[in-house]
Amino acid sequence: MSRLIVLGALLLPLAGLTACTEQAEATWKDGLEQELRRVDEASPGKLGVYIKHLGEDAELRYDAERFWYLGSAVKVPIALAVLQGVDDGEFRLDQRLTLEAEDKVDGSGDLVWQDNGVDYSLRDLLKEMLIESDNTAANMLIRLVGEDALNQRTRKSMGGDFEAITSFTQVRRDVYGEVHPDAARLDNMQLVELASAPFSKPRYEALARVLNLQQDELKAASMEQAYERYYARQLNSSSLVAYGTMLEKLVRGELLSAESRDLLYGFMKLDSYDNYRLEAGLPEDVPFIQKTGTQLERACHVGVIEPEDERRAIVVVACAEGLDEGKEAGSLFEQVGQAISKALLSEAPPN
Repeated sequence: MSRLIVLGALLLPLAGLTACTEQAEATWKDGLEQELRRVDEASPGKLGVYIKHLGEDAELRYDAERFWYLGSAVKVPIALAVLQGVDDGEFRLDQRLTLEAEDKVDGSGDLVWQDNGVDYSLRDLLKEMLIESDNTAANMLIRLVGEDALNQRTRKSMGGDFEAITSFTQVRRDVYGEVHPDAARLDNMQLVELASAPFSKPRYEALARVLNLQQDELKAASMEQAYERYYARQLNSSSLVAYGTMLEKLVRGELLSAESRDLLYGFMKLDSYDNYRLEAGLPEDVPFIQKTGTQLERACHVGVIEPEDERRAIVVVACAEGLDEGKEAGSLFEQVGQAISKALLSEAPPN
């Protein structure tokens, strides 16, 4: 009996510690969820957020289980697939890849304006894709890996709740294809030229002209309607939980070698501070690897706070829809960052 009494006395403090830990976890989760709801209700559009504190193994899901359009946030799984190929001996970082006409696409970056036939190392293409968000670099790397292999690797990394990643050229063809299926025959530079027409009516009219169609032959009433139909197909989309699972595996060393992971962290701006979106709401001295995604009325910001310390690491995946993807999304995500700072970090930056 005396031994049982002693054992019970030893276990009581542990039980108390567990209870305190669970209470603290419940406190930050409840308070943070309430603040996210307040911010969401006060802002245009809809917000989704997934947060996981890896050291506590505690997560918060705010409309995080449905599918969200990722935009350029798909460039992280593209980079993972390339670096996994490097780790497996399929590719080398100094391997050269030649720019082809079929790689060129509008959007961020300037590779689209370079001459066909110029070659680039995989290291440089990864840097351009992640730091400059270069869509043409992304297309080149997708061509290297192959769409099927890319999606197989991504499905394994995310573990489900994920729809196929396509090339950025295919995104354009799919959107314009909602206006008329003949858009499938447009070549890359025609797509680039279309993007120079202001959004939205001038581009809609430019598309009709390049397809040699009358307005009554078009299948969508506007570019906005074409985009909404495209989003409904859920291509280049995932749940925020699935994306967060991929980032957690990255931090825990389950996806890449230490060398490849360090390289990826650098390209995801570990050592810089952008004062933009989520990061604008975080303390300036807190390390944060991150990638943004932006398209018409869609925006995402994904990353990991303190990624080099597994006990302190916090996975954050935030997406929004139905709002201005620039200014309104930036303000919304900054408020999300401020809420995370207040709930989980030692000090929040001034408002």
